[in-house]
Amino acid sequence: MIPASFDYVRATSLAHAIGLLREDPDGTKLVAGGHTLIPTLKLRLASPALLIDIGDIEELKGIEIADSIRIGALTTHAELLASEPLRKLLPIFHQTGDLIADPQVRNRGTIGGSLANADPAADWPAVVVALRAELELAGPNGRKRVAAKDFFVDIMTTALKPEEVLVAIHVPRPAAGAHFRYRKIRHPASGYAVVGVAIALCLQDNIVSEAAIGITGATGRAFAADAASARLIGKSLSSENIEAAASLASEQAECLSDHYASADYRKHLVKTEVFRALASLSAV
Repeated sequence: MIPASFDYVRATSLAHAIGLLREDPDGTKLVAGGHTLIPTLKLRLASPALLIDIGDIEELKGIEIADSIRIGALTTHAELLASEPLRKLLPIFHQTGDLIADPQVRNRGTIGGSLANADPAADWPAVVVALRAELELAGPNGRKRVAAKDFFVDIMTTALKPEEVLVAIHVPRPAAGAHFRYRKIRHPASGYAVVGVAIALCLQDNIVSEAAIGITGATGRAFAADAASARLIGKSLSSENIEAAASLASEQAECLSDHYASADYRKHLVKTEVFRALASLSAV
């Protein structure tokens, strides 16, 4: 449980961090909260030559609410959970943050670290997919934004290049009539999602005008259940319509299998959790 030796640098700015990454992108790792990286180093599953601490970069911090919502990549789970302005506008951040691990993890772990690590059972990937967020990336060639649904590629694999840094998450301001829900079946040991479902929809006169469903835990990456979302548009949240959408979400999921949950069981959980999340919104 002793890491291999490495050099350590505390980055003073975003440009400083990117410059260091550019020198040796394959032999360098970023650390913020460290809840994934530190155990990985101890087990020697990763042995970087250089560790860059980005914890002091102010540009990567904070929650800004204006015409859209900007969440810095270094914002902790606890800060997202505690933000009252964010809770009023996008209560799904409070719903999700309250289900993540324990206070120790929430106080150190960051949303950017969770997204960049792309653990297939992490919570935030499903949320940013459902919110149709864009992830701001910075690298040697400047900045760009990537749609959340395109950011997650495979198990712990994203569109983030080795020399790039995840800067912020940009979320559109919700329209009138917006409602949100996050549910998950927790693994009893780790607390990670066996299946997690994030839903964002708008109701106008009890008819769904917009809908987006993000799912985590079931497959190798968080994904948008687009067919299920489309099935709801222009319809009420009746039991029949909810059942149809939940079935479509389950059909889309090519589920993982492990010693705790088989692929068939995860597929069943996708259907039941989408159904339950939508049913809870039908009563609002």
